[in-house]
Order: sequence, then structure tokens, then C-alpha cells
Amino acid sequence: MHFPVPLQPNTLHTAQHIHLNPADVHENHTRGHGHGGQKKNKSCNCVELTHKPSGVVVRVDHHRHLSDNREEAWQLLIEKVEEHTVGNLEEKEREIYHEMKAESRRSKGGHELSQEARTLQQELNVLEEQKHAIEE
Repeated sequence: MHFPVPLQPNTLHTAQHIHLNPADVHENHTRGHGHGGQKKNKSCNCVELTHKPSGVVVRVDHHRHLSDNREEAWQLLIEKVEEHTVGNLEEKEREIYHEMKAESRRSKGGHELSQEARTLQQELNVLEEQKHAIEE
């Protein structure tokens, strides 16, 4: 993967683990606002990155220079997409766990798992493996 800005090694490693494709990111430059003087308010130095698959949007205009804002925006976007990806896995994991518990209560005496509960258990195992692969 080739990113349009130089990234720190740990950020690049994270981007590779979550399979972030730079082609899936829309980059837009707008005028900045706030503190920083006339240069910041008149030039297009604000960077807005949108990750199309997840819908995560990051807007950075902390610095007076576009290059500094681009680097910070890309690093922030990678962190947000990772949180979004891991968060979705944990949410699915929680839902499957609760469905499994409800299904085991409905089965005979709660000791035997039905076919549906076994399927849910397999899905839970797959999600846990994906989560561990992302964390490594």
C-alpha cells in the first residue's frame, strides 16, 4: 500500500492490518478558520478525509500548512477506522453471545446446545479470530 503522505511505522502497520486501501479515501481541501492569522483563513489548508466503506470522516485544520494537516489527518483517519472496525466486531460478538445464552435456555434443560446455538458459537469463534488478527 502506498499512502500519499509519510506515515509513522506503527500507523502504517495498523493500516495494513485493517486493510485500509488509500483508494477508498476521498480527500478534500477547504479553507481553514480560527486562530492562525490571515494565512490560515485565506488559504485552502484544511484537510477533510472520508473513508467511503465505513463512512468515517476526519477534518483537520490545526496547522497553518497543508502538508502538516494532511499527515495528521491520515494518522487520525487510520485510528478512527481501526476503532470502527474493532468496535463492530465487538458489537457483533456481544449480540451473538446474548443470542447463544437465550438459545441455550430454550433448549432441553439448558445443557444441550441446539443446532442454532452451535452455529452462533461458530460465528463467535470466527469473530474472535478476526479480532485477534487485527490486534496482532
